[in-house]
Amino acid sequence: MRTVALGIVAMACLVAMAQGGNFFQDAEISWGQGRGKIVDGGRGLDLTLDRSSGSGFQSKNEYLFGKIDMQIKLVPGNSAGTVTTFYLSSQGETHDEIDFEFLGNVTGEPYTLHTNVFTQGQGQREQQFRLWFDPTQTFHTYSIIWNPQHIIFAVDGTPIRDFKNQEARGVAFPKSQPMRLYASLWNADDWATQGGRVKADWSRAPFVASFRGFNADACVWSAGAQRCPVGTMETAAPARGGWWNQQLNDMSYRRMRWVQRKFMIYNYCTDTKRFPQGIPAECKLR
Repeated sequence: MRTVALGIVAMACLVAMAQGGNFFQDAEISWGQGRGKIVDGGRGLDLTLDRSSGSGFQSKNEYLFGKIDMQIKLVPGNSAGTVTTFYLSSQGETHDEIDFEFLGNVTGEPYTLHTNVFTQGQGQREQQFRLWFDPTQTFHTYSIIWNPQHIIFAVDGTPIRDFKNQEARGVAFPKSQPMRLYASLWNADDWATQGGRVKADWSRAPFVASFRGFNADACVWSAGAQRCPVGTMETAAPARGGWWNQQLNDMSYRRMRWVQRKFMIYNYCTDTKRFPQGIPAECKLR
């Protein structure tokens, strides 16, 4: 595979790898006033939503590139109005962000899996999917592979989206801002289900989404460390695991295209009404 030397802003401590697995060690409840709870000796974490509040947690570490996995079992039954999230984000108005969001639905209707990529505070890169299984019956693994050339979204190891680094052609790419992992369960019934037409049924509350298997095979950012000199990423790459150079081979590309053909329900790149002056530049590049 091709390795590219990059003039990126990075921390010297990128040589450290983070391996997760215990929520007591790797995460902290960030909001919800007791509605988020670490369970099963640290192997799981449950988030709860009721009429008063949702809940959320975040990773203790920040990362600059890595492979982040999370097993999630979504709110079962009538989940209309609820949104469960799993995403990476930096801070500030020009933040970077990589999103998985799961939009609930009425009983018997499928969830919507919403993905987005923000670069320097600019998003509007939504792609949405229906899942090919019931995400409420058991845990499934959702992964973000983020390296200097690709952001790959995967479900149970199957890629569903690949956002490529096209900086050479004028498209911004997240590569210099460390991002923390966040997850949440919250009420968005003003827009989440059928454009807000279907509201949350609070008689079914509390709603619960369950998380386990958090694994961050990633470069850890430590505040105050020195910046890495230009060019060191290329020589250090073999020590970082397969994700550092990961890209889609022919088989994984075909699997992604199968998912997109059969299960994609919205793609910003084809929404010409939304972009009357022309679709975003990355949509024209392959």
